[in-house]
Amino acid sequence: MFIGLQALVVLVLSVVAFGLEVFALIDCVTRRAGAFVAAGKLTKPLWLIILSVATALGFVALPWPLGSGAGGLGFLSIIGVVAAAVYLTDVRPAVGGRSGGAGRSGPYGPW
Repeated sequence: MFIGLQALVVLVLSVVAFGLEVFALIDCVTRRAGAFVAAGKLTKPLWLIILSVATALGFVALPWPLGSGAGGLGFLSIIGVVAAAVYLTDVRPAVGGRSGGAGRSGPYGPW
C-alpha cells in the first residue's frame, strides 16, 4: 500500500513539473525577442534552449510505465523545474508577462 501511494505522489509531482516546464516553454515562444533584450535578460534563443532542455528532462523524468514510481533522471529533473521556475518568476514578468490592463483602460481601471 505504501509503495502504491509513493508511486502516485511521484507520478503527480512529475506530471505537475512537466506541465510547468511545457507552460514556460510555450510562454517563451510567444514573447517578442526584443522584449528580452529591453528587460536586460538573456536573449530569447538562449531561453528557448534552456527551457527546451528543461522540458526534455521533465519528459524523461516521467515515471514509465505510468504509476511505476521509477523516475527517470532524478536530480536533473529538479534542474529543469528550477529553470522553468526562474523563467516564470523572473523573466516572464520582466518581458511583459502580466496580462490585462491593456486596451480599454482609463486612469482608474478598465471601462
